[in-house]
Amino acid sequence: MTSPAGPSVIGFALLLGLSLFFGLAFEEFNIRSGQQRPGGVRTFPLLALAGGLLYLIDTQRFLPLVAGLIVLGAWLAIAYWQQLCNAPADQRSVELVEPVCNVLAYLTGPVALALPPWIAVAAAVAAVLLLTWREKLHALAQRVEIDEIVTAAKFLILTGIVLPLLPNEPVTSLTAITPYKAWLALLAVCTLSYASYLLQRFLAPADSDIAVALLGGLYSSTATTVVLARASAAQPASSATAQAGMMLATSVMYLRILVIIAIFDWAMARSLAPVMGTLFVIGVLSATLQHRAGRDQPAATARDAPRNPLEITAAAFFAVLFVAISIATEWARQHFGDAGVNTLAVVVGFVDIDPFVLSIAQGGSGTMPVPTAATAILIAVASNNILKASYAVAFAGWRASINAAAVLVALALAGVVAAIVFSNAI
Repeated sequence: MTSPAGPSVIGFALLLGLSLFFGLAFEEFNIRSGQQRPGGVRTFPLLALAGGLLYLIDTQRFLPLVAGLIVLGAWLAIAYWQQLCNAPADQRSVELVEPVCNVLAYLTGPVALALPPWIAVAAAVAAVLLLTWREKLHALAQRVEIDEIVTAAKFLILTGIVLPLLPNEPVTSLTAITPYKAWLALLAVCTLSYASYLLQRFLAPADSDIAVALLGGLYSSTATTVVLARASAAQPASSATAQAGMMLATSVMYLRILVIIAIFDWAMARSLAPVMGTLFVIGVLSATLQHRAGRDQPAATARDAPRNPLEITAAAFFAVLFVAISIATEWARQHFGDAGVNTLAVVVGFVDIDPFVLSIAQGGSGTMPVPTAATAILIAVASNNILKASYAVAFAGWRASINAAAVLVALALAGVVAAIVFSNAI
């Protein structure tokens, strides 16, 4: 903690307000649990005041603050021990929520006075949410399988351990992409896909094709199109809602790509934002009209479980594909110029556009002008839309997919027109 010039009015107000907020939540927690625990709407503000004043007495060595913490800890230990001894053997609980909350209330005082306000607010809100969401968190813990915990551990390993160890210097003259940038690109895509994966697994309604489309657009619009097309073929009565979902998934894809580009190249993202935004709006409006036309139809509930985006084989394949496409993009540009890059964009649209988009955004093909890069990205996205339209027809048939296929082709053509406009600006 840094030594302040003096306690501010804002800090003192935060001290009282946040401790009172925390105390109210703790009182509610006691009422729901049916037990009487030390702490509450009066105790927590008093603890915060004590902690804050003891901190102000010595802002260099914190000796009074530490002494107060020791006294509070001893009192809590005695109260906790007596509670365990007095409780019936079959009702004894070893929860540490009560003493931890009292310690947090005590520390709220010095934190509110010494640190930036957002830290005190964030800590209080997090504590209240963890306290009041007890049932929800326990229910979630029962639903989470061990494989999901392992998946979260993989994500932490990929982000916090592997990434900092990778060199940020090119290892080959074939591309300017460094191992660090390649892994960062992998994490950018995996983070969006992993968030969508978790939402689909634990929050998305099982009978909502719209939820599948929204989250699937973040995960993979191509995979979502295939899933909904198969559902439409299995349930012909739901073809209208399934087609609306296909349109919506592709619409969300435009925002997803724009976010990925913005992470690495803000100038390119600003240049593409009007086009991507327009195509997103067109897709959403088309999906809305299609959904209204089939609102009396049942939802296309048949869906595949989303694939874990952090599987080692999938991550390794993406990293290899990303480097390969970066090298191919640079080679095509050196030997065939912009026409070569645009041709490659058409090809990758039928494979996986994420590595290509990330390669362009990270400068894997050298100092490519923004209009040239934007042109290639729009062509790749248009090519991918043609692929999805083909999948829709192949898996659902003409009658059950004609509207969705027509919208996807129209979006592809609109993207090509925008690409031509960008190419003329070079």
